[in-house]
Amino acid sequence: MKDLKFLNKYFWKYKYRFGLGIFFIIISTYFQILPGQLIRNALNLVVDNITMFKMFEGLNLQTSFEDIIKSSIVLYGFMILGVALLRGFFLFLVRQTIIIMSRHVEYDMKNDIYEHYQQLPTSFFKMNSTGDLMARISEDVSRVRMYIGPAVMYGISLIVLFGMLIPYMFSINTTLTLYALSPLPILSVAIYFVNNQVNKRSEEIQRQLSKLSTFTQEAFSGIRVIKSFSREKNSVENFEQESNEYKDRSLKLTFVQAMFFPLIVGLIGVSTILTIYVGGMEVIEGTLSFGNIAEFVIYVNLLTWPVASLGWVTSIMQRAAASQKRINEFLNVKNDILSEKNLTNDIEGSVEFKNVSLKYDDSGINALKNISFSLESGKSLAIIGTTGSGKSTIANLIMRLYDASEGEIAIDGTNIKDYQVQHIRNQMGYVPQDVFLFSDSIKNNIAFSDNSLPMEKIIEASKVADLHHNIEHFKEGYDTVLGERGITLSGGQKQRLSIARAIIKNPKILILDDALSAVDTKTEHNILSQLSKIMENRTSIIISHRVSSAQLADTILVLKNGEIIEEGTHNSLIDKQGAYHKLYQKQIKKGDMDD
Repeated sequence: MKDLKFLNKYFWKYKYRFGLGIFFIIISTYFQILPGQLIRNALNLVVDNITMFKMFEGLNLQTSFEDIIKSSIVLYGFMILGVALLRGFFLFLVRQTIIIMSRHVEYDMKNDIYEHYQQLPTSFFKMNSTGDLMARISEDVSRVRMYIGPAVMYGISLIVLFGMLIPYMFSINTTLTLYALSPLPILSVAIYFVNNQVNKRSEEIQRQLSKLSTFTQEAFSGIRVIKSFSREKNSVENFEQESNEYKDRSLKLTFVQAMFFPLIVGLIGVSTILTIYVGGMEVIEGTLSFGNIAEFVIYVNLLTWPVASLGWVTSIMQRAAASQKRINEFLNVKNDILSEKNLTNDIEGSVEFKNVSLKYDDSGINALKNISFSLESGKSLAIIGTTGSGKSTIANLIMRLYDASEGEIAIDGTNIKDYQVQHIRNQMGYVPQDVFLFSDSIKNNIAFSDNSLPMEKIIEASKVADLHHNIEHFKEGYDTVLGERGITLSGGQKQRLSIARAIIKNPKILILDDALSAVDTKTEHNILSQLSKIMENRTSIIISHRVSSAQLADTILVLKNGEIIEEGTHNSLIDKQGAYHKLYQKQIKKGDMDD
C-alpha cells in the first residue's frame, strides 16, 4: 500500500463523490439484506398457518383464510420487488459516484503524467523507450483505475455487508452461521490463486499481443523494403509464428478461466447443503424455523460473490501497487534543466562558449572537450566535422536540451541558465538532424509554433524552403494531411518543411543541424540562395558535413572528436591547407563526378 499512498490526493480531491458513494453502498447493502427477512416471514406465514388452514377444510371460513394468506404472500412479493428496485437504484448511484470518480482520477492521472513527461529533459527520453513511456500512461494507469474504482467499490461493499450481515446471522443461530460460512474462506483463497493465474497468463497474452502489433506495424511501415527484397513469404511465416504463439497463450488462459465458475458453483453448493442439513437439524430441535433456513440460503448466496471477489480485489490491488510503483518511478524524476533567475529578456542573439565540455550520463561519452568560441549578434557560424565529432551536441546545448558538464554558455553576455527555458527557446528556430513531422496537414506542420499564423506567412516560409512548388502539385495543397511521421513526403521534402517550420518563427537565432543532407545539389543551391537573405542580420548556426553550406557563414569551426581543430573564414581555412581544405577538395571532386 506504500506506493498507492500517492493516490490519496485524488481521493481527497473527489472526497464528496467518494463519501456519497460509501453512503449509497450502505443503503444498497441494507436493501440487499432485507429481502431475506421478507422471504423468511412469508415462508413462516405459510408454514405456521398451513395446519390451521387444513382445520377449516369443508368450511366457508377456509376460503376466506386462504384469501388472507394469498393476499399476504402477494404483499410480500410486492415488497420484495420494491426493495429490489430500490437496491438497483442505489447501486446505480454507487456506480455513478465511485466508478465515475475512478474515471475522473484516470483522466487526471494521465494528464498529470503527460504534463510531467513534457517537463522532463531530453536525456530522460534517451534513456527510456517510447513503448515504456506509453505503457505507464496507458496500461499502468488503467490498472490503477481498476483499484480506485471496482476494487475500492467491491472492497467497501464487502466490509459493509460483513459488518451488517454476519452479526445478524450470529444473532439468529451461531452453529448454523459457522457451518454456512465455513466453505467461503476456501472459496476466497481458491479464487485468489485462480485469479493470479488468470492475471499472469493475461499479461503473457498482452506482451505477445504487443509483440504481434509491433511486428505488424514494422511490416506495414517497411512494406517497400519487404517487397524490394521479395521477403513477403518470409514475413507471412514470421507473422504466422507470432500469431500461433498468441493463440496458444489465449487457449491456456481460456482453460484457467473455465475453472472459475465451476469452482464458485461447487463451493456454493457445499455451503447450501451444509445450511440445509444443519438448519434442518436445528428446526427439528425447535431452535429455528423453516423460514430461517431459506433466509440463510439467501444470505450464503449474498456472501458468495463478495467473498469470491476478495481474492479478485486483492489481486487487483497487487497489480495496481506494482503499476503505481512504475508510475512513481517516472513521476519522481525531476527536470534538471531549470532556470536560475527566470529572465525573460528579448535577446539580440550573440552566443559565446567558454571552455564548454559535455559528458553524456547515459553513455559516458565525452561529446565536447573545452570548446570556446564567440558569435556576434547577426553573424553566422558554420560547424563542420565528421559523424560523432560533436556538431549536433553544440546545437543541443544552445537550445538547452542539455546542460554543459563544465564551462559556461552565454547568450548576449548572460549565462544561458539564467534565462527562462521556454522563453529562450521561443526565440530560436531549430531544424533538427532527424526531421519529425506530425500526422497533420502541411499547413499546420509549418505553422507548428503558432497555428494562428496567416496563410501568407506559411506560403512565404515554404517558398524560402523551396517547397511551395511541390505543395502546389498535391491535390489538397497545404491542407494535405501527412502520413505517420510524414511518410507522404520524400526525405528532401521533409527537411525543407522542417526548415519552413523554423524560419516562420522569425527567430533571433537560427540553427540548421545538417538540414540539407537529404536534398540534391540543385535544391541545396536554391535553398541556400534563399537562406542567405533570411540569415542577413540574424544570428545563424549552420551544422553540416557539406562545405557548400559552410561557405555562407562568416566563421567556420572544424570539429574532430569533440574538439575544435580549425577556425576561420572559408578563404583562410583554404589557405591553411588543413582538414577543411582536404574536405573541400574531396567534395569538389565528388561534385565534378556527380556532374
